[in-house]
Amino acid sequence: MDRFKQIETFAAVAARGSLSAVAQAEGVAPAVIGRRIDALEARLGVKLLVRTTRRITLTFEGSAFLEDCQRIIQDMQDAESSVSAGGVRASGHLRVSAPAGFGRRHVAPLVPEFTREHPDVTITLDLSDRMVDLVNEGFDCAVRLGELPDSSLVSLRLGENRRVCVAAPPYLKARGTPVTLADLARHNCLALGASANQQRGWTFRQDGKVVSVRVSGTVECSDGAVLREWCLDGRGLAWRSWWEVGEDIAAGRLVSVLDAFEAPPVGIHAVFAQRRHLPLRVRLFLDLLKHTYGHPDYWGQG
Repeated sequence: MDRFKQIETFAAVAARGSLSAVAQAEGVAPAVIGRRIDALEARLGVKLLVRTTRRITLTFEGSAFLEDCQRIIQDMQDAESSVSAGGVRASGHLRVSAPAGFGRRHVAPLVPEFTREHPDVTITLDLSDRMVDLVNEGFDCAVRLGELPDSSLVSLRLGENRRVCVAAPPYLKARGTPVTLADLARHNCLALGASANQQRGWTFRQDGKVVSVRVSGTVECSDGAVLREWCLDGRGLAWRSWWEVGEDIAAGRLVSVLDAFEAPPVGIHAVFAQRRHLPLRVRLFLDLLKHTYGHPDYWGQG
């Protein structure tokens, strides 16, 4: 049996999480895929995958081996592409994670464009607010907002995320426009619930220092999209990201207030595992994100 084919099959099963999905993609029976994995494990003398009726997970040895397999496969694809008539072409499967709200608005719309430009690449986009484990869960990269915790992951700054205090014109007409941070105490503030880890309050800059202001209001919610809808409905002030409300401000549906106290922006980053050679499909996708987010006109701030 072709040793390289065994490696390709193992990497495909790890990425898709299913023998039947890989078998369907190749047009063979699932048993054929299973025999390749069995032969690879027998040759190596270790268990790479734990297979149950519901899911497939990588063993510790399987996770370590997968990284090398992906690099070998990509090196082979790049070597073949470099001598082909069409030059280097991205190929393979790309797994990307992004926060749910940001991903829906600013990552998902770019996926069709990317696949049109690179038809040999397939993509899985996972939209979730949880912090995924890139290596153990088989993700190529993840988009993350804000300050990054110390880790072994490599980060690439894609752009900047501003946070602004906003309200609908009818609310400001009825309740007045806040001029100082102290004025927030007299307003109905639409805050994220305690479960969203927002006890630190809203962040501003005052007298050259970053300060956190505790706010209160009649309602709170753990979903930022709901807070935006309430704000649009004129129910109070909200402290939201520019990526979420920039279009509303440009259209006049919302008005930014307390701009003189706006806190410094935080980063929009892509993170990925340390690799000697990052697969071409990952590099090109990161290039698309950086080019898109790095252009001021994209955020309506040009």
